[in-house]
Amino acid sequence: MSETLQTTDVAASDADLLAQTAIAVREAGSALRERFGEVVRYQTREELMRALAANDDTALDILRPRLTRLRPDAGWVEDELDGGALPPGEWWVVDPAEGNVNHLHALPEWAVTATLVRENQPVLTAVHLPLTGETYTALTGAGAHLDGRPLHVSRTADLGLSIVATSQARPDEDEKVVRRVGSSITAMLFDALVVRAAVPATLHLLNVAAGRIDAFWQFAGARADLLPGALLVTEAGGRISDAEGRPWTPQSQSFLAAAPGVHAAAVSTLSR
Repeated sequence: MSETLQTTDVAASDADLLAQTAIAVREAGSALRERFGEVVRYQTREELMRALAANDDTALDILRPRLTRLRPDAGWVEDELDGGALPPGEWWVVDPAEGNVNHLHALPEWAVTATLVRENQPVLTAVHLPLTGETYTALTGAGAHLDGRPLHVSRTADLGLSIVATSQARPDEDEKVVRRVGSSITAMLFDALVVRAAVPATLHLLNVAAGRIDAFWQFAGARADLLPGALLVTEAGGRISDAEGRPWTPQSQSFLAAAPGVHAAAVSTLSR
Protein backbone atom coordinates (compact mmCIF):
# COMPACT_ATOMS: atom_id res chain seq x y z
CA MET A 1 0.00 0.00 0.00
CA SER A 2 1.31 3.46 -0.88
CA GLU A 3 2.12 6.05 1.79
CA THR A 4 -0.67 8.26 0.44
CA LEU A 5 -3.26 5.52 0.82
CA GLN A 6 -2.00 4.67 4.30
CA THR A 7 -2.30 8.30 5.37
CA THR A 8 -5.81 8.51 3.92
CA ASP A 9 -6.85 5.34 5.73
CA VAL A 10 -5.51 6.68 9.05
CA ALA A 11 -7.35 9.98 8.56
CA ALA A 12 -10.58 8.17 7.76
CA SER A 13 -10.13 5.94 10.80
CA ASP A 14 -9.53 8.93 13.05
CA ALA A 15 -12.60 10.68 11.65
CA ASP A 16 -14.73 7.65 12.49
CA LEU A 17 -13.12 7.46 15.91
CA LEU A 18 -13.94 11.12 16.55
CA ALA A 19 -17.58 10.54 15.68
CA GLN A 20 -17.77 7.69 18.19
CA THR A 21 -15.92 9.73 20.81
CA ALA A 22 -18.47 12.51 20.41
CA ILE A 23 -21.28 10.02 21.05
CA ALA A 24 -19.52 8.85 24.22
CA VAL A 25 -19.09 12.34 25.70
CA ARG A 26 -22.74 13.16 24.91
CA GLU A 27 -23.90 10.05 26.77
CA ALA A 28 -21.72 10.90 29.76
CA GLY A 29 -22.98 14.47 29.66
CA SER A 30 -26.58 13.30 29.76
CA ALA A 31 -25.85 11.34 32.93
CA LEU A 32 -24.27 14.39 34.56
CA ARG A 33 -27.15 16.61 33.50
CA GLU A 34 -29.53 14.37 35.44
CA ARG A 35 -27.48 15.16 38.57
CA PHE A 36 -27.48 18.92 37.94
CA GLY A 37 -29.71 21.61 39.37
CA GLU A 38 -29.42 21.85 43.14
CA VAL A 39 -26.42 23.32 44.96
CA VAL A 40 -24.56 20.47 46.64
CA ARG A 41 -23.85 21.44 50.24
CA TYR A 42 -20.59 20.46 51.91
CA GLN A 43 -18.99 21.51 55.19
CA THR A 44 -15.50 20.02 54.90
CA ARG A 45 -12.85 19.45 52.24
CA GLU A 46 -13.53 15.72 52.53
CA GLU A 47 -17.21 16.20 51.74
CA LEU A 48 -16.30 18.35 48.74
CA MET A 49 -13.91 15.72 47.40
CA ARG A 50 -16.55 12.99 47.76
CA ALA A 51 -19.07 15.09 45.83
CA LEU A 52 -16.57 15.79 43.06
CA ALA A 53 -15.66 12.10 42.86
CA ALA A 54 -19.33 11.09 42.59
CA ASN A 55 -19.72 13.25 39.47
CA ASP A 56 -16.47 11.94 38.00
CA ASP A 57 -17.49 8.34 38.60
CA THR A 58 -20.90 8.88 37.00
CA ALA A 59 -19.29 10.04 33.77
CA LEU A 60 -16.36 7.61 33.87
CA ASP A 61 -18.68 4.63 34.19
CA ILE A 62 -19.86 5.55 30.70
CA LEU A 63 -16.67 6.92 29.16
CA ARG A 64 -14.12 4.33 30.20
CA PRO A 65 -15.75 1.23 28.68
CA ARG A 66 -16.82 3.03 25.50
CA LEU A 67 -13.46 4.65 24.81
CA THR A 68 -11.57 1.50 25.74
CA ARG A 69 -13.61 -0.46 23.19
CA LEU A 70 -12.79 2.14 20.56
CA ARG A 71 -9.04 2.00 21.25
CA PRO A 72 -8.23 -1.08 23.37
CA ASP A 73 -4.47 -0.55 23.29
CA ALA A 74 -4.56 3.14 24.27
CA GLY A 75 -3.47 4.09 27.76
CA TRP A 76 -5.76 5.89 30.15
CA VAL A 77 -4.78 8.94 32.16
CA GLU A 78 -6.19 8.22 35.60
CA ASP A 79 -5.91 11.71 37.08
CA GLU A 80 -7.26 14.65 35.06
CA LEU A 81 -5.12 16.98 37.19
CA ASP A 82 -1.85 15.41 36.00
CA GLY A 83 0.56 17.42 33.88
CA GLY A 84 3.73 16.78 31.91
CA ALA A 85 4.57 14.52 29.00
CA LEU A 86 2.97 11.14 28.45
CA PRO A 87 4.82 7.92 27.64
CA PRO A 88 5.02 6.90 23.96
CA GLY A 89 1.93 5.59 22.20
CA GLU A 90 -1.73 6.50 22.36
CA TRP A 91 -3.48 7.80 25.46
CA TRP A 92 -6.99 8.86 26.32
CA VAL A 93 -6.90 12.14 28.26
CA VAL A 94 -10.36 12.58 29.72
CA ASP A 95 -11.95 15.11 32.02
CA PRO A 96 -15.27 13.50 32.96
CA ALA A 97 -16.60 16.68 34.56
CA GLU A 98 -14.56 19.69 33.43
CA GLY A 99 -15.72 22.48 35.70
CA ASN A 100 -16.92 19.98 38.30
CA VAL A 101 -17.04 22.55 41.10
CA ASN A 102 -19.35 24.68 38.96
CA HIS A 103 -21.66 21.69 38.52
CA LEU A 104 -21.84 21.26 42.30
CA HIS A 105 -22.77 24.92 42.70
CA ALA A 106 -25.49 24.77 40.02
CA LEU A 107 -23.46 27.02 37.72
CA PRO A 108 -23.72 26.29 33.98
CA GLU A 109 -20.03 26.37 33.02
CA TRP A 110 -19.06 22.69 32.86
CA ALA A 111 -18.45 20.08 30.20
CA VAL A 112 -17.30 16.54 29.41
CA THR A 113 -14.10 16.15 27.39
CA ALA A 114 -12.20 13.30 25.75
CA THR A 115 -8.98 13.70 23.78
CA LEU A 116 -6.87 11.06 22.06
CA VAL A 117 -3.17 11.84 22.30
CA ARG A 118 -0.72 10.09 19.98
CA GLU A 119 3.00 10.42 20.68
CA ASN A 120 2.26 13.43 22.91
CA GLN A 121 0.25 15.22 20.22
CA PRO A 122 -3.53 15.64 20.49
CA VAL A 123 -5.09 13.93 17.47
CA LEU A 124 -8.79 14.39 18.11
CA THR A 125 -11.00 15.85 20.78
CA ALA A 126 -14.68 16.07 21.63
CA VAL A 127 -16.08 18.50 24.19
CA HIS A 128 -19.77 18.35 25.09
CA LEU A 129 -21.74 21.03 26.95
CA PRO A 130 -24.78 19.17 28.29
CA LEU A 131 -26.80 22.24 29.27
CA THR A 132 -26.71 23.72 25.77
CA GLY A 133 -26.45 20.44 23.87
CA GLU A 134 -23.41 21.74 21.97
CA THR A 135 -20.55 19.47 20.95
CA TYR A 136 -17.20 20.91 19.87
CA THR A 137 -14.87 18.65 17.91
CA ALA A 138 -11.46 18.89 16.31
CA LEU A 139 -9.37 16.50 14.26
CA THR A 140 -5.78 17.17 13.29
CA GLY A 141 -5.70 18.55 9.76
CA ALA A 142 -9.49 18.57 9.41
CA GLY A 143 -10.46 21.70 11.30
CA ALA A 144 -12.53 22.48 14.38
CA HIS A 145 -16.30 22.34 14.43
CA LEU A 146 -19.34 23.12 16.56
CA ASP A 147 -22.06 20.59 15.80
CA GLY A 148 -20.58 20.20 12.33
CA ARG A 149 -20.16 23.91 11.59
CA PRO A 150 -16.58 25.13 11.04
CA LEU A 151 -15.01 27.28 13.73
CA HIS A 152 -12.65 30.21 13.12
CA VAL A 153 -10.74 32.37 15.56
CA SER A 154 -11.33 36.11 15.54
CA ARG A 155 -9.67 38.52 13.13
CA THR A 156 -8.97 41.08 15.84
CA ALA A 157 -5.56 42.71 15.45
CA ASP A 158 -5.65 45.12 18.41
CA LEU A 159 -5.23 43.84 21.96
CA GLY A 160 -6.82 47.07 23.16
CA LEU A 161 -10.07 45.98 21.47
CA SER A 162 -9.86 42.39 22.67
CA ILE A 163 -11.73 40.30 25.19
CA VAL A 164 -9.21 38.06 26.95
CA ALA A 165 -9.59 35.41 29.63
CA THR A 166 -7.69 33.36 32.17
CA SER A 167 -8.41 30.73 34.78
CA GLN A 168 -7.75 31.49 38.42
CA ALA A 169 -5.03 29.61 40.28
CA ARG A 170 -6.25 26.35 41.75
CA PRO A 171 -6.57 25.80 45.51
CA ASP A 172 -3.22 24.85 47.06
CA GLU A 173 -1.36 26.22 44.02
CA ASP A 174 2.27 27.28 44.50
CA GLU A 175 2.52 30.85 45.81
CA LYS A 176 4.71 31.94 42.89
CA VAL A 177 2.07 30.78 40.42
CA VAL A 178 -0.70 32.55 42.35
CA ARG A 179 1.24 35.82 42.32
CA ARG A 180 2.06 35.43 38.63
CA VAL A 181 -1.64 34.95 37.86
CA GLY A 182 -2.45 38.12 39.76
CA SER A 183 0.24 40.22 38.08
CA SER A 184 -0.77 38.95 34.63
CA ILE A 185 -4.39 39.94 35.21
CA THR A 186 -3.24 43.40 36.27
CA ALA A 187 -1.14 43.74 33.11
CA MET A 188 -4.04 42.66 30.91
CA LEU A 189 -6.39 45.08 32.67
CA PHE A 190 -4.16 47.87 31.36
CA ASP A 191 -3.76 46.50 27.82
CA ALA A 192 -6.96 44.63 26.87
CA LEU A 193 -10.55 45.77 26.52
CA VAL A 194 -12.13 43.22 28.89
CA VAL A 195 -10.54 40.60 31.14
CA ARG A 196 -12.49 37.51 32.23
CA ALA A 197 -11.30 35.21 35.01
CA ALA A 198 -13.15 31.97 35.70
CA VAL A 199 -12.93 28.20 35.49
CA PRO A 200 -12.80 25.92 33.61
CA ALA A 201 -10.08 26.61 31.07
CA THR A 202 -11.67 24.49 28.37
CA LEU A 203 -14.73 26.71 28.06
CA HIS A 204 -12.55 29.79 27.53
CA LEU A 205 -10.64 27.94 24.84
CA LEU A 206 -13.86 26.96 23.11
CA ASN A 207 -14.65 30.65 22.91
CA VAL A 208 -11.23 31.43 21.44
CA ALA A 209 -11.75 28.76 18.79
CA ALA A 210 -15.20 30.17 18.01
CA GLY A 211 -13.90 33.75 17.73
CA ARG A 212 -15.93 34.98 20.72
CA ILE A 213 -12.88 35.97 22.74
CA ASP A 214 -9.45 36.80 21.43
CA ALA A 215 -6.95 35.25 23.83
CA PHE A 216 -6.67 32.92 26.81
CA TRP A 217 -3.68 32.36 29.07
CA GLN A 218 -2.92 30.19 32.07
CA PHE A 219 0.03 29.36 34.30
CA ALA A 220 0.72 25.74 35.24
CA GLY A 221 -2.40 23.70 34.44
CA ALA A 222 -3.12 20.06 33.72
CA ARG A 223 -3.14 18.19 30.41
CA ALA A 224 -6.90 17.63 30.57
CA ASP A 225 -7.45 21.38 31.04
CA LEU A 226 -5.51 22.41 27.98
CA LEU A 227 -5.17 19.64 25.38
CA PRO A 228 -8.79 19.77 24.08
CA GLY A 229 -8.72 23.54 23.69
CA ALA A 230 -5.22 23.57 22.25
CA LEU A 231 -6.33 21.34 19.39
CA LEU A 232 -9.59 23.24 18.87
CA VAL A 233 -7.83 26.62 18.74
CA THR A 234 -5.08 25.38 16.45
CA GLU A 235 -7.52 23.77 14.04
CA ALA A 236 -9.64 26.96 14.09
CA GLY A 237 -6.65 28.97 12.89
CA GLY A 238 -5.34 30.27 16.20
CA ARG A 239 -1.87 30.26 17.69
CA ILE A 240 -0.75 28.49 20.86
CA SER A 241 2.50 28.93 22.75
CA ASP A 242 3.71 29.40 26.28
CA ALA A 243 3.36 32.87 27.79
CA GLU A 244 6.80 33.85 26.47
CA GLY A 245 5.88 32.89 22.91
CA ARG A 246 7.84 29.62 22.82
CA PRO A 247 6.27 26.42 21.45
CA TRP A 248 3.87 24.91 23.98
CA THR A 249 4.11 21.31 25.15
CA PRO A 250 2.38 19.55 28.06
CA GLN A 251 5.59 20.14 30.05
CA SER A 252 5.37 23.94 29.65
CA GLN A 253 4.81 26.07 32.74
CA SER A 254 2.44 28.44 30.98
CA PHE A 255 -0.02 28.47 28.10
CA LEU A 256 -1.32 31.07 25.67
CA ALA A 257 -3.93 30.63 22.93
CA ALA A 258 -4.82 33.61 20.79
CA ALA A 259 -6.04 34.90 17.49
CA PRO A 260 -2.97 35.43 15.27
CA GLY A 261 -3.49 39.19 15.16
CA VAL A 262 -3.11 39.64 18.94
CA HIS A 263 -0.77 36.80 19.86
CA ALA A 264 2.43 38.86 19.82
CA ALA A 265 0.84 41.67 21.82
CA ALA A 266 -0.46 39.20 24.39
CA VAL A 267 3.04 37.71 24.76
CA SER A 268 4.43 41.20 25.29
CA THR A 269 1.87 41.98 27.98
CA LEU A 270 2.36 38.69 29.82
CA SER A 271 6.13 39.07 29.71
CA ARG A 272 6.16 42.38 31.58
